[in-house]
Amino acid sequence: MSTLEKRTVILGEYIVEHGSTVRDAAKSFGISKSTVHKDVSQRLRRINPQLYGEVKRVLEHNKAQRHIRGGLATREKYLRKAK
Repeated sequence: MSTLEKRTVILGEYIVEHGSTVRDAAKSFGISKSTVHKDVSQRLRRINPQLYGEVKRVLEHNKAQRHIRGGLATREKYLRKAK
């Protein structure tokens, strides 16, 4: 297994274990969001289809919750501004 494949599997496992977003995983590993997304959405499908399915479920859940997180962040922003 190449270094690229190892990184892809490690990213996939991290996302599943922590339920993290692509952005969180990128920050934790010090790489770009684009790299994480390409690894877990394209490369992982070929390398480990079972793990890919698990990652896909986590990312779909995160996508469904995105509008809620965005609204909370906006609320916090304006609450801080009001102080």
